[in-house]
Amino acid sequence: MSEIVFEDFQKIDLRVGTIVAVQDFPKARKPAYKLSIDFGPLGIKKSSAQISTLYSKEALVGKQIIANVNFAEKQIANFKSQCLILGAVDKDKVILLNPSIKVPNGSTIQ
Repeated sequence: MSEIVFEDFQKIDLRVGTIVAVQDFPKARKPAYKLSIDFGPLGIKKSSAQISTLYSKEALVGKQIIANVNFAEKQIANFKSQCLILGAVDKDKVILLNPSIKVPNGSTIQ
């Protein structure tokens, strides 16, 4: 693992958002969902996430997550992902990172 300096970390814009809609993503190479996430003052951003193994669509709606919101858009099949949701990987399963107490959408992570 290579080290970074603090200034590199400051370039990453991590925010809290709430998942407001979830759709199946059959065109993804691996099982995934299309998510719409409310980041408050930043608006709604879309993301693709390979989290269908542990999370149902119904369980995700209303769930707060942490995401990097300043990546360039990434084309995934016929979908443009606008942010990267953070999760811990355990044996090929992604466990979403989220605040333990509800906070306003768009709150920064420092």
